[in-house]
Amino acid sequence: MKKLSFLLCCMLVLKTASGQISGRFATATGQPIPFANVILLNGTDTTLVKAALTDEKGAYLIENTPSGKYILRFSSMGFQTWNSPVFELSSQQKTRDFGLQVVSEGAQQLGEVVIQAEKPLLQQQAEGMVVNVQSSLLTKGSTALAILERSPGVVIDYRNNSIALNGKGGVTVMLNGKLIRMPMEQLVNLLSGMSADDIEKIELLSTPSSKYDAEGSAGMINIVLKKDKQQGTNGTLSVTGGYGYREKAAASISLSHNTAKVNTYGSYSYNFNRSYSNIDILSYQDMPVFGGRMEVSGGDITRLRQYNHDITLGLDAKPNTKTTIGANITYNISRATTANLPSARYLLLPDSLLTFDGRIDRVNSWYNLVSSVYLEREISPKSKISFDLDYLYFKNYNPSQVYSSFLTESGKQVDNNDSLFSPFQRGFGNTLIQVGVIRTDYSRQLSDKIKLETGIKGTYTGSNTLSRIESWIDGHWVNRTETINEMKMKEGIGAAYVSANIAITPSVSLTAGTRFEYARTIMEDARTGKNTVDRKLATLFPNIFLSKKLSDRAGLQLSYTKRITRPSYNDLASFMAYSDPTAIYAGNPLLKPTITNNIKVGYNYDAYSFSLLFSRDDHPIARYQLSESPAANLLYISPQNLVYQNNITFQATLPWKVTDWWDMSYSFTGGLRQFKADHTLQPVTKSYWGYSLNFTESFKLPQHFSAELTGWYNAPSYNGTIKVGRMGTVNAGIKKELKNNAGSIQLSVADIFTTMNFSVYYGTVTEEAFQIKNHVKINLESGFSPIFKLSYSRPFGTGTLKSSGKEGGAKDEKDRIRKD
Repeated sequence: MKKLSFLLCCMLVLKTASGQISGRFATATGQPIPFANVILLNGTDTTLVKAALTDEKGAYLIENTPSGKYILRFSSMGFQTWNSPVFELSSQQKTRDFGLQVVSEGAQQLGEVVIQAEKPLLQQQAEGMVVNVQSSLLTKGSTALAILERSPGVVIDYRNNSIALNGKGGVTVMLNGKLIRMPMEQLVNLLSGMSADDIEKIELLSTPSSKYDAEGSAGMINIVLKKDKQQGTNGTLSVTGGYGYREKAAASISLSHNTAKVNTYGSYSYNFNRSYSNIDILSYQDMPVFGGRMEVSGGDITRLRQYNHDITLGLDAKPNTKTTIGANITYNISRATTANLPSARYLLLPDSLLTFDGRIDRVNSWYNLVSSVYLEREISPKSKISFDLDYLYFKNYNPSQVYSSFLTESGKQVDNNDSLFSPFQRGFGNTLIQVGVIRTDYSRQLSDKIKLETGIKGTYTGSNTLSRIESWIDGHWVNRTETINEMKMKEGIGAAYVSANIAITPSVSLTAGTRFEYARTIMEDARTGKNTVDRKLATLFPNIFLSKKLSDRAGLQLSYTKRITRPSYNDLASFMAYSDPTAIYAGNPLLKPTITNNIKVGYNYDAYSFSLLFSRDDHPIARYQLSESPAANLLYISPQNLVYQNNITFQATLPWKVTDWWDMSYSFTGGLRQFKADHTLQPVTKSYWGYSLNFTESFKLPQHFSAELTGWYNAPSYNGTIKVGRMGTVNAGIKKELKNNAGSIQLSVADIFTTMNFSVYYGTVTEEAFQIKNHVKINLESGFSPIFKLSYSRPFGTGTLKSSGKEGGAKDEKDRIRKD
């Protein structure tokens, strides 16, 4: 730590340099053109790099531009667009003055200048893949979860409401750089209600650098919301109606008012969804509570009604040219009501039969708030410092009622003095989570070739959870004492990082850094006042990125990163929750954190990219594993540590422009995976090949029409010893841009061929608890009927593009609180 502190202090005295671009625009008569857009584009793929406005004299200046090849574009209402030839900035040529450029008047309308359309759907960067959400036609009227599902390497487990990246669990999700510290199940629910219309891009960071939290052994998913960069008052209105097995609806409005010094923005979105799904079960197992071997056949119907309200407000201000301050707040209300109708036939071998019919009514309500204030100060042209303060608040209510009948062949109610067989039960669950984050970051360009970044961060999380199940027995409500969970959790995480970006030669660059994190987690049983968990963990997380430019079109990358996945608070809690009369959900206070080491080799040629990732997970966490209760009479469904997991993952992204009106992109993620489990009755080591495929076909059609066809396929995989079968889908959309800037109309169809059904298998890898062999077939809504959505969207206002400031807020908080 002394060495680290010394290094942090030394950085405060070093110097730097940076490139700049300047010039002036005027009419043919010599009149300057003020407040026009000057846009700097990447010279390879024409993606947006920076933007500026001309001043009253038509002059512009773009500073702090790194070395590279660029195109400069001028655009303004009433003038023809001007594009420069490709030019290069380097350590030898740090400035470029275009001088006076004369542009002609024209009939171009502002609405035609849409920079996002020039971005490819997928972009490979050093830390992972970027999905430019607004480049897909299927975005309109869709959700964040649907966009993730169509992203390369991402797998959504609808059975257990979890997310995997590149074949691994342990993913953390960020919203505008802040970790979403909530249970994974509720996080999935939150993303299923989040409008994709509000999202600018999704970053799939498989090897994040040291400036990010070390949490997330599989990597991080950062969802970046849109921020309007046009000067003046502008907005967008959109409405969506849809129908699959049941109806859907969505609406959103966004407004912004931007001036030279102050930007204000706000948005509101509403999402409503009614859906239907079911499962079919066939199981063989020994069950002592029933007296021996049995065969179970049954199913479960789920009817869901869900709505989400999202409100975002923000303010960015520049009191002077060197200082930016800002604040933003996002508030979400989510309410999901589900009615489950389970039924089963229990054949007790050789010939005794029991029947079970039930109904479970559940309400899951969440009230979430994410707020942030920040300050960024340019100390000198060579250095800057920022301060961020965040407060996150999550509150959950989760009551449920269970009605059931468990009958013998003669119609008699089963009663063996176990209240889990009670015909009427009710559950209660309340959770409050509060997170405070403070962070400061400092960066300094030491020379033309060296830039240093450093920072410190503190996170404090406190939560209170109360849950229990009561059974109706002999005319009275009886507490199931083993299901009572009243926990208080306190966790503090302190972190410091340092990172150096070094241009070794004009073609070789190195980024090396390390992050130190110290965490202490205390979980207290509020009923006894005793700590059930008190853990301290201090870990150093080094990382290194080496990049070699082979030519103007090709490059090679090599990286090493170390990551951690801490158990979620719910996973550690000693709770029990009802599943059926023979099984309960439970926590596991003995869980260990997962430590991951990654080595990645990448190659890119133009927009084509290829990579090979080697990773080793020690003690990976697998949820919903099966074990026997201490009394060996009930089935426990709980998270468990595996011994290890090894992955060799190959990833390729292949975009191809067939013609001027037809673009396609294909991506592949897959490889060899191996894990070892010892929580089962018989330890096992399993190796298998897993992969996923994604494709997008985009078409620009006559009469302002465009169309898109997308699809994905995931091969069979494993969650611990649970096998998850193959799944995939094909989607399509068509869009019409209306005349006179009247907006656009879009029709989309999800799961055209109704293929969204898959199977889950238990007991196929090794001997499981009670000799169970279980096959569950899951049929999602679109597996019964394609989901059609019709959307209308229209922008309004008269603004011009302005350069954007910093996205406010700390860079990392939100994911370790699963919600059942």
